[in-house]
Amino acid sequence: MYNIHIVLNYKTYEKKGLGVMKLNYRRTILIGLAFLSITAFWQFYDNEIPRILKYTFNLGETATGAVMAMDNVFALILLPMFGILSDKHDGPFGKRMPFIVLGTILSIILFLVLMFVAKPSGNIMFFFLVLLLLLVAMGTYRSPAVSLMPDLTPAPLRSSANAVINLMGALGGVFILVMTMLVLNRPEDPADTDYTKLVLSLVLCMAVSIVIMVFTVNEKKIKKQIEKEGGLKSLGDKIEYEEAKEETKQVIANREKRLPPDVMKSLTFLLISVAFWFMAYNAVTTAFTRYVSEVWGPDGGSYAGALMVATVAAVLSYIPIGVLSSKLGRKKVILSGVVLMSACYLGIALMVNYSPLLNLFFVLIGIGWAAINVNSYPMVVEMSKAGDIGKYTGTYYTFSMAAQVFTPILSGLLLENISYRTLFPYAFVFSTLAFFTMLMVRHGDSRPEAKKNLLEHFDVDD
Repeated sequence: MYNIHIVLNYKTYEKKGLGVMKLNYRRTILIGLAFLSITAFWQFYDNEIPRILKYTFNLGETATGAVMAMDNVFALILLPMFGILSDKHDGPFGKRMPFIVLGTILSIILFLVLMFVAKPSGNIMFFFLVLLLLLVAMGTYRSPAVSLMPDLTPAPLRSSANAVINLMGALGGVFILVMTMLVLNRPEDPADTDYTKLVLSLVLCMAVSIVIMVFTVNEKKIKKQIEKEGGLKSLGDKIEYEEAKEETKQVIANREKRLPPDVMKSLTFLLISVAFWFMAYNAVTTAFTRYVSEVWGPDGGSYAGALMVATVAAVLSYIPIGVLSSKLGRKKVILSGVVLMSACYLGIALMVNYSPLLNLFFVLIGIGWAAINVNSYPMVVEMSKAGDIGKYTGTYYTFSMAAQVFTPILSGLLLENISYRTLFPYAFVFSTLAFFTMLMVRHGDSRPEAKKNLLEHFDVDD
């Protein structure tokens, strides 16, 4: 049985005499608070948990990498599972909100317990047990939180709404990085780091975000309102029968097609490229906080500055990169981004001591990463139009997640058994490999149409 979703664009909507649709920005921002709190948590997790594992519990780099890979393993299982469960649930508070609220409450409680035992006198086995439970708790509500936006946004406006959600997520990450610079102490021994203020700021961010959502976002009421106004089901009802039937036939026909061999070859090389650049980038983001301490000496939260400028640079570059992609094509922009990141990885590898130049390198890394994210997934969609888009979308995320599972372990082996200075050469090698595999991609290089508004440039998948 095929589930066919009729998606209307702006022209179709207006042609049916339904008026001009406008995004409810206030509501979208409030919905985005869930993603803000999730991103804030993962920013803390990626930055500080590796440091705790190494300096508080004296775990080796390989073991630390394996622990840091677990959240990606859990994501492969839990995200689709709880996405499906929330699809089927329909209680008095809606489909998604119960998962978001309960998941956040459990995550906050487990996080506080985790940080309470994260000290040299703490029991490492109990720490691991709580960490596993925390990862499960976080996995229970990410998919429902992401699904809430399309549930409560008419189809033609979801691109702009997703841009708002992405900006809210970036804001959550920047918040934690700023708080890291402001409140984290700088002891000579990293094991003596006092996380109390940073932990409280994260907990407050998560709690306040969800409390505001609970009191301002009535999921069932909003959904009924949108349906009444013609935003969801009633939109599909207004499409003439013959038009809907023809689109249904086309979707089914596409699902029964196989990609031509040359297109499949390009898609394969693109997916390999995805794995390579994620292996490079994720290795750096996972190990950078420890790299700073081990290679350049103890500096507390100063590493947060470099990570923050990378995030801000990526967000600010979405619009110019979108414009550039429409003029040069997606492949050229991706290749330029990969070259930029490879050059920066090599430049940082050659730095003997800490220098403010590091921030410039991370600005360029952020721009390069944005160039990749804006264009890579749309190329997959472009190539899979002749087949099953959903199938190849799943394959895209499988390659990216698998890389993020594998790379902390492999890079950890090198850090532990050779030197911390292998981190950026490691990233340079895999980023360079991505350049050469990307050269083999011959399809999907369409020049995207100019965006209808600036906000749509932030509608990216990563």
